[in-house]
Amino acid sequence: MSATDKTGVRIEDKSSDKRVDVYFGEDLFTSYIYPENIMKPCLWPIVTAKGTEITRKYPLKPVKGERADHPHHIGMWMNYGDVNGIDYWGHSEATPKDRKAYSGIIRHQEVVGSQADGNQATLKVKTNWEGGGKIQIKEDISFHFMDRGTIRIIDWMSTLTAQEDIVFNDTKEGMFAIRVSRELELPSDRPLTLTDADGRPEPNKVVDNKLVSGDYLSSEGVTGEEVWGTRAKWMKLHGTYKEEKVAVVILDHKKNPGYPAYWHARGYGLFAVNPLGQEVFSEGKEVMNLSLKKGESARFAFRTLICSGEISDEEINNLWLEFSDLY
Repeated sequence: MSATDKTGVRIEDKSSDKRVDVYFGEDLFTSYIYPENIMKPCLWPIVTAKGTEITRKYPLKPVKGERADHPHHIGMWMNYGDVNGIDYWGHSEATPKDRKAYSGIIRHQEVVGSQADGNQATLKVKTNWEGGGKIQIKEDISFHFMDRGTIRIIDWMSTLTAQEDIVFNDTKEGMFAIRVSRELELPSDRPLTLTDADGRPEPNKVVDNKLVSGDYLSSEGVTGEEVWGTRAKWMKLHGTYKEEKVAVVILDHKKNPGYPAYWHARGYGLFAVNPLGQEVFSEGKEVMNLSLKKGESARFAFRTLICSGEISDEEINNLWLEFSDLY
């Protein structure tokens, strides 16, 4: 593809801005970003085929009317809340000083390479999971971006290689997640803190469901907030942005540890799949403390569908089969 060709999927490495942009035609689909103030790389924003940003903008971009909570929930990311006692999940600029010693940072190391071919592209990067004054994990991430018209696809594959004996201690705080904007939240009668026009938390809590339209559906037929703590091979979060119907679907991979995973999917906009945290979700009936000896690796693969318009269960199942056979 030539430098002037604006068709197909293309990748632009903008290392001076600490990001890599992914374009579908002339339009930005997503960016892999790694500024030092967010404690881990992530994909942000993520945009539908009709130009709607489905990721929450807070705290990176000031807008009015978003939830001002959980500043560590940014874009799409993968990390975990207890790796040998180090918390990678909950760390942000707002982490209290007394928790900093127990909080980890995932540092971007390099863009290994990228390749674009028509309606798909691949980006490979390396990161280090650093906590307790040392590198605990070296990570190789492979992103595959696919343009299927109204369905945009992200395949995220991470290989985690232990640099010491590692235990991913069983916790609900993980593992692969996306934080969505208000429209895809589920209605709630609880007062909440929203942002003002400058992106700062308003002083008073309010009950406000004017934009909210989200609902969950799992591969097992569970809906609403009842999906939390259930196992499923995929989960759909769907709603409406103005006149556009939107669905975000996360697919677990059959070769992932802990498959089929439990879902840490909340009504307030956190949409996460956690194959390793089982004790809380199963109310103590199951426990999974994944151990890796120094030099051992574990691979995790997740597919996300960003859909403009409706997507049927049959279509999702077919894409899940495709995904599970690819890698």
